[in-house]
Amino acid sequence: MFEYLKRHSSKAGKPPGTVEYVGEKAEEQVKITVFAYSEHDVTVTTPARLEDCGRLRAPGTVFWVNLDGVHRTGFVEDAGRVFGLHPLVLEDIVHTEQRPKMEDQGEYLFLVVKMLRWDEAEGRVVDEQVSLVLGDGFVLSFQEEEHGDVFEDIRARIRAGKGRIRKCGPDYLLYSLLDAVVDNYFVVLEKVGDAIEDMEEALLESAGNTQLEELHVLRREALFLRKYVWPLREIVARLERQESELIRDGAKIYLRDLYDHVIQVMDTIETFREVLSGMADLHLSKISLKLNEIMKVLTVISTFFIPLTFIAGVYGMNFRYMPELEWRWGYFAVLGTMGIVAAGMWAFFKKRNLL
Repeated sequence: MFEYLKRHSSKAGKPPGTVEYVGEKAEEQVKITVFAYSEHDVTVTTPARLEDCGRLRAPGTVFWVNLDGVHRTGFVEDAGRVFGLHPLVLEDIVHTEQRPKMEDQGEYLFLVVKMLRWDEAEGRVVDEQVSLVLGDGFVLSFQEEEHGDVFEDIRARIRAGKGRIRKCGPDYLLYSLLDAVVDNYFVVLEKVGDAIEDMEEALLESAGNTQLEELHVLRREALFLRKYVWPLREIVARLERQESELIRDGAKIYLRDLYDHVIQVMDTIETFREVLSGMADLHLSKISLKLNEIMKVLTVISTFFIPLTFIAGVYGMNFRYMPELEWRWGYFAVLGTMGIVAAGMWAFFKKRNLL
């Protein structure tokens, strides 16, 4: 959290629309991939500059430009000039800590979503900001890096001409990109669910500081997921209700299905949060139960020794004239009395099921 505040503070005092990268330090090269396709034809290029791909735009052709590497702000500014994007939109694209949102800019729609993936090595959810622009005949997608892309299946469908994607317009392409992002949420949720099940079994076996730390990490991951999925519901709902020529009625049917998927993801996340809260209560209960067992043992031991200590204290006062001091069998009698008292207390605790 504090790293985010530190990165964000670098923009303090600068005018609105300043295109300055805010995010994790990245050294990857920028990659531009352009798909220009229709029902009967598709052209895929990887130009070095966005200005070089303008000739591929033609009436009846869907134009999809994907840019990996928003840390190179010059390429983002080039996209703004070529496609007429507002400076505030460019600022949001390079600010990778944006909350998921949708803005209607009139001539185009601007969306920010979070693409999530599960890091097996670190056992946590990793997020990447994806900015989408839907315009007249084109879709722009901006990603932080090429690694972890969930759009490869869409590219394969475009190349092969499978499904409806080549027969539909850019609004269907936008839906497909959002659907790929949401479908990948289910993959991440499956990994988180497996981690929760493992944690639950570990808690049932033992409760210690290690389990408490791992439980805290999982609860933080669930909160992290909720933070990025909750706004997506409103984004998809607005797209479905959007009165814009960019979203046709044919695409709204698919957006309604996407909305149902988002609701399902949210329900799963809420279930995870409830399970994790229950596991936290279970952990605290086991710790309390273990502490109570320890206190019970200590109490029983102390109770055993209280009368024995009293007897030993009475005969340890060292008065000169004590009747039993000169008695030949006094020592053994006291020991026997102490043994009888201890046996009686043991029988009493056993009858009360305290042992």
